[in-house]
Amino acid sequence: MPTIDCDPAVARSRLEDAGVRIEPGNTDHERWRADRDGAVAVAYDDKVVVQGSDPARLTNLIAEGGGRAHVYFDGASRGNPGPGAVGWCLVTSDGVVAEGGERIGRVTNNQAEYAALIRALEAADEYGFDAIDVRGDSELIIKQVRGEWDANDPTLRERRVRVRELLARFDRWSLAHVPREINARADDLANEALDEGD
Repeated sequence: MPTIDCDPAVARSRLEDAGVRIEPGNTDHERWRADRDGAVAVAYDDKVVVQGSDPARLTNLIAEGGGRAHVYFDGASRGNPGPGAVGWCLVTSDGVVAEGGERIGRVTNNQAEYAALIRALEAADEYGFDAIDVRGDSELIIKQVRGEWDANDPTLRERRVRVRELLARFDRWSLAHVPREINARADDLANEALDEGD
């Protein structure tokens, strides 16, 4: 149960800026409470205590400097185009903070890769990280986003614009191509999501 020494008014402002709803405290000692997807923050006079099944949902938003994460992503399509899915994983020095995989309908492999990157960046933003190192095994996506290669397909161009909008939300970011074995967890999550639909 993380305890963050901070000014509760500043913490409240950060949470409100992130769209988290604040409610009155349950006791005379609680200044306010906030709830988001498995995490509950309770403010006292000079600290905020975060509890629940997923405290990282709020701790990075409350703490000064949202911290740094490695962001892994992978998309999969069976048929190209065909049924598609995404997988993503957020990792800090404390280990895996969050991960997910889901089916996304009929797409090409490159569309699935972009969808996975977008979902991973949205998750990193939701968790309040201010610095991210993004890693994926699609050289095409990495080089298109970095501006090294053109995106001729209109759908991919639109998704590249969305990725750049999301990257602009972070104070610092890097984007690099890694071998598939380094990206294994994101790959597994995408394939597991595809298998669930069979």
